[in-house]
Amino acid sequence: MKVHGIQHVGFTVPDMAQAVSFFETLFGAVTCLSTGPLLVDDAYMARRLGAAEASRIRDIRVLRAGNGANLEIFEYAGDPEADSPAPRNSQPGGYHIAFEVDDCLAAADRLRAAGVDVLDGPTYVDAGPMEGLTWCYLRTPWGQFLEIVSMAGPLGAERAGGPPQWSPKARG
Repeated sequence: MKVHGIQHVGFTVPDMAQAVSFFETLFGAVTCLSTGPLLVDDAYMARRLGAAEASRIRDIRVLRAGNGANLEIFEYAGDPEADSPAPRNSQPGGYHIAFEVDDCLAAADRLRAAGVDVLDGPTYVDAGPMEGLTWCYLRTPWGQFLEIVSMAGPLGAERAGGPPQWSPKARG
């Protein structure tokens, strides 16, 4: 199997309009497609998607923000455990999506001014394999973790002879 790269990252949100507005307004995303409701049965939901049988897809949107993997956003209805908390980053299944920006400090200031829950930082890494990285975590209105990162060039690991990481900015 030849892998060409990551085509999309998929995740579920409680309110599609809110999520699309968040990514379009703050990250400059554009909507590439929208499916509307999918008319399928319980078996389809369980066997093809691993979802609760009683759940249904209200809409799927694919967004593109800059140069990189697409965001495939789902809104479901009918899951009996829809209000279960998402895992924290420290738990198995916890995750975040990182966006590379020109200036992490300026981007964090802009997001804070827009009312986004930006965690402490940004943080500049001045030594080790991640030397040269500036990063900062934030939370979406529905509680999902995102990260913004910036770097002036190759990180410490690459400068020490390691393989380069893909960067939408430097290697787009």
